[in-house]
Amino acid sequence: MDFSRPPLCDSLGDGLFELRVGRKDIARAAWFFRAGQRIVVVRCFVKKTQKTPPAELTLAYKRMAEYLSR
Repeated sequence: MDFSRPPLCDSLGDGLFELRVGRKDIARAAWFFRAGQRIVVVRCFVKKTQKTPPAELTLAYKRMAEYLSR
């Protein structure tokens, strides 16, 4: 295991998490926990810049809010 890099999963805040997938961690999935030991994936995308694009985060938070309001 390479301890010089961050873990593959990181908190984005307000209950939303990001999972990095792939050899160079280029694919991302935004997800959150739900009651009953469920994980709900609200957005998957390919990250092409150093920082996660704000539009991707906005969409993920919007979808999480929509899901939780049901």
